[in-house]
Amino acid sequence: MMEPNSNLVVVTGFGPFRNHLVNSSWEAVKELEKLGLGEDVQLKILELQVKYSEVETRIAKIWSELHPQLCVHVGMMSSSKAAILEQCGRNKGYTDRDICGAQPQEECCLQEGPDRITSVINMKNICRQISCPGIDVIYSRDAGRYLCEYAYYISLYYGNGRAVFIHVPQLSTTFTKETLGQALQMIIHKVLKQLASQPDSPDIRE
Repeated sequence: MMEPNSNLVVVTGFGPFRNHLVNSSWEAVKELEKLGLGEDVQLKILELQVKYSEVETRIAKIWSELHPQLCVHVGMMSSSKAAILEQCGRNKGYTDRDICGAQPQEECCLQEGPDRITSVINMKNICRQISCPGIDVIYSRDAGRYLCEYAYYISLYYGNGRAVFIHVPQLSTTFTKETLGQALQMIIHKVLKQLASQPDSPDIRE
């Protein structure tokens, strides 16, 4: 297994879907790019279409071609009033169709994959440590079984757990792209600090 690129962090957001012509996740990721993650971190951002086939292909390529130390995936949860730190991805139960009307074969991420994969990052600890101005941060083990959780599971699988997923609210006068971008920066800094302190990766697959 190739060693990860020690200073590369890839951050993805999603494009439009359903009636959401502007996806707050991608707007937040673009703001993060403006802020950066510090001189010691190489940041690369990518926009994903809300399509199962594209998500699988592009995330697999991120891990096989770029070998980042960490992938951070950001998605929008329109009903949320907080930034949500997701702990794990589940393999089965993907019945909702994407923007092309497609759904995964057998309604699962990977037919031979484990039922659940957990991030090597303890997101509950990140949640306890962090306070972001203008937005609450909460912990979750249910990422929704749509493109967000699908992307997370695929990334956890190919990245051996070195991935995290963050749900953000939709844009509003309260949750501006600047607020969300700053929140992402603070959360990712904490994640990188925790990752650097880990001597070995725990068993991530259940």
